[in-house]
Amino acid sequence: MNIVIIGAGEVGRDIAKTLSGEGNNIYVVEENDDNAQNIKDDLDVQVIKGNGARPNVLAQAGIHAGGNVDIMIACTDRDEVNMLSCLIAHTSGVKNIISRAKNLEFADSPDWAHKFGIDLMISPERSIAREVVNLLAVSSATHTAELLNGKAAIYAFKIAQNSPLVNITLKDMRTLYKNLIAIFVYVEHENGDGLVPDGFTVLNQGDTCYVVTYKEKVWDLEELFNPSKISKHLEKIFIVGGGKLGTQISQRIRRDFGSVQLRLIEKDKEKAERLAYELGEALVICGDGADKKLLYDEGIETADGYVCATDSDELNLIYSALAKKMGAAKAIAVVKQKRYQELSDRLDISIVNPNEALAALILRMVHYPGHTRALSIIEKINAEMLELVMPEDNKMLGKTLMNLKLPKGVLIALMERGDKILVPTGATQLLAGDHVILFASTDLMRQTAELFGITYKNEN
Repeated sequence: MNIVIIGAGEVGRDIAKTLSGEGNNIYVVEENDDNAQNIKDDLDVQVIKGNGARPNVLAQAGIHAGGNVDIMIACTDRDEVNMLSCLIAHTSGVKNIISRAKNLEFADSPDWAHKFGIDLMISPERSIAREVVNLLAVSSATHTAELLNGKAAIYAFKIAQNSPLVNITLKDMRTLYKNLIAIFVYVEHENGDGLVPDGFTVLNQGDTCYVVTYKEKVWDLEELFNPSKISKHLEKIFIVGGGKLGTQISQRIRRDFGSVQLRLIEKDKEKAERLAYELGEALVICGDGADKKLLYDEGIETADGYVCATDSDELNLIYSALAKKMGAAKAIAVVKQKRYQELSDRLDISIVNPNEALAALILRMVHYPGHTRALSIIEKINAEMLELVMPEDNKMLGKTLMNLKLPKGVLIALMERGDKILVPTGATQLLAGDHVILFASTDLMRQTAELFGITYKNEN
């Protein structure tokens, strides 16, 4: 495919690297000299230096009347550039157009996308806000992503020393805990090795297990992994940074946990005053999120969570680590650069990456067009989850899961049938209309999706 990417930041770079590696013809339009040179040096792509909102620049990438661009992806951090480049692409006949939108006013209105010829307009802020809130609600979880419109989720838990799961097999676990409704989709050992488990997989202290379960059952699961660290009702949360993401997180916390004591710390006085008006009962403090006196005065040592969402990755990491050391039960840093990901365990904090979430979503839309409920790519373990609906003419209908003969490393983690969610067993049959959650390694997902009637789009 001929694909044009506007913007060579973290998001654009990730997308270009993946799609060029699949043999697509990639043009990257980038205005910043350093970003343009770096991507030109490192990737097998064609780089156009210039502003992606200018017709003469886009024409160099093939976006013009009579051009043959299949997909244009606008992912700069400037909404105006993204939207104008999309409008130019639309009037030039580009077949599929995807755009990032930082401003939620654009993302919330389908009229904007329609007027500018955008097939998919996405913003990572809401998905990141959901992830942050879920991590706060389940304090032992190190990763989470919602499934089936929030009815279920995947969680990552580390097995503690005093966990009853230590040294037992998954088969034995199912016998011992018959009422536990959960599917273990991946087990990562402390040395970094991992596998898609079977009934004979032995669980060890320090293993990180990725588990799919109903959201209302997750606390039963958490108690098994870490009996000494059970989540409690959220009472006090600190948010640092009053930008779009910090505001979105604050609003979601207020919506989901109405009685929580919310402290939002923002340095800019004018912004703090505006947020105090917009957030109602939340306490907005004009100050520094690392001011020890301020934090102790507001009770950081009894806080259930501390979320740092400023524009600086480095500050977010340092401030979150400080808050954790001062007594916050859980600290979460919003970090856009991948190179900091490995600091999560060392600093004893959780890290969420909006750029990674955005890049993953865009890639799924490119690979599986039309499947807007496609799920997360879990980059750390090189795995993907995909939600699909069983077509009426699929050859797998009527077969039990044990007879599907799926490749090793592929699991059906969850199913939704009508208004019921099922944790499937080997005897479960597939029926037309079933919503199925597939889990597979990234290498296997393409062929697995095709078995279920979903075409992986990569026509070179």
